[in-house]
Amino acid sequence: MKSVITSYINLTKPTIVLLFVLTGASAMVVEGSLLSEPFKFFLILLAITFCAASANALNMYADRDIDEIMQRTRKKRPLPLKQVTPIKALWFGIILGALSTIILLSVSNLLAASLSVATILFYVCVYTMYLKRRTPYNIVIGGAAGATAPLIGWAAASGEISYLAWLLFLIIFMWTPPHFWALALVIKNDYKDAGVPMLPVVSGDRRTRIEIFIYSLLLIPLTLLPILITAGGSTYLIGSIVLGLLFIYFAYNLLVKKTDKSAYALFGFSIVYLLVLFTLLMVGALVH
Repeated sequence: MKSVITSYINLTKPTIVLLFVLTGASAMVVEGSLLSEPFKFFLILLAITFCAASANALNMYADRDIDEIMQRTRKKRPLPLKQVTPIKALWFGIILGALSTIILLSVSNLLAASLSVATILFYVCVYTMYLKRRTPYNIVIGGAAGATAPLIGWAAASGEISYLAWLLFLIIFMWTPPHFWALALVIKNDYKDAGVPMLPVVSGDRRTRIEIFIYSLLLIPLTLLPILITAGGSTYLIGSIVLGLLFIYFAYNLLVKKTDKSAYALFGFSIVYLLVLFTLLMVGALVH
């Protein structure tokens, strides 16, 4: 039973779910109205969790042919390992998506529920089934799906989407390409074998490293903008500057060293970066 549960958890891509939930929670903390309703806050976070888990499980179902080919995925993902059957993965994803929608409709509003459904459909149908297999800029456009948690959280709390929620969306949207392309540089041969036109496969390593650096430079000013609309306070301001300088350092290091080690370093740091940045945003909002 433990191995079965583990297999289904792995279907959801837990690290991605954690990032999605944290960014959604940050928006809710900054918005503030649900801090006095902890049970409702928890239920909305649960719905956001189910939204991300559903999208990832359905992504694995749709990508099972690719995952069978790529060395990185065929040795670690539940479907190529035959730990879960495709039909069970499909139903698991559908049920999680339905639960997310039902919870949001029950405890918040139609806008939040609609955003959850749109996130799942966009990630699975637009990114996974169409963009990923057709354009090297798949992750740039498809990354919008991974950036919607602040929109869902803010909408669930307030019934609307503020400028700040859209700004948080843009931060994650701009963070996604350098994060993902750093890994794609390392496993580009996997993508080539699977026929997936990732940027390093189509345009080469040099172009990819340059674009990673450009996106990194564009990301950092965005992370400072919440201060202008009185979100985050000095804790967030100082932290975001330090994190931004480190992000640029890792991106520049990849640009000049051109090694798998430097690519992995940026990929690993980018995860820590987003976790810490949005945690600082929450802390700043609570302290400010």
